[in-house]
Amino acid sequence: MSENPVPAPDGARAYDGDGDEGDGPDDGTAQGAVGCLLALVGGTAAGVFALPRAAYSIDGGFEAEARDWSVILVELPLVLLLGLLLPPLAWAAATRWLRPWAALLVCAAALALGLWGVAAVWQPRQPPGPVEGPGI
Repeated sequence: MSENPVPAPDGARAYDGDGDEGDGPDDGTAQGAVGCLLALVGGTAAGVFALPRAAYSIDGGFEAEARDWSVILVELPLVLLLGLLLPPLAWAAATRWLRPWAALLVCAAALALGLWGVAAVWQPRQPPGPVEGPGI
């Protein structure tokens, strides 16, 4: 059997069975561009969320005594990777069953839930509060 489909007679389009009429050559390109844009937006949102929380661990406070390399080398890249991968994966999954506008809502909800989960679990070291004080 040949892997090439049989052309439709008289230049008519053959029905491919997936139910949508708009499968043009640029349809996949547009969805791929939206996925890349969502990855950029998700990575930026994760950076805006995570970098202020990790600032004390990166800076280290007085004489860099509180610098935490595990936050810098492991935890922060994982949070940024979550923000980079979660929206395009949600987009790819949601566009199979939903319209594009609804898939964008699913992506936004997935990113919000992902960052909420990170906020619930990830507690990097913070500067001492006014109660602890710097000491004598």
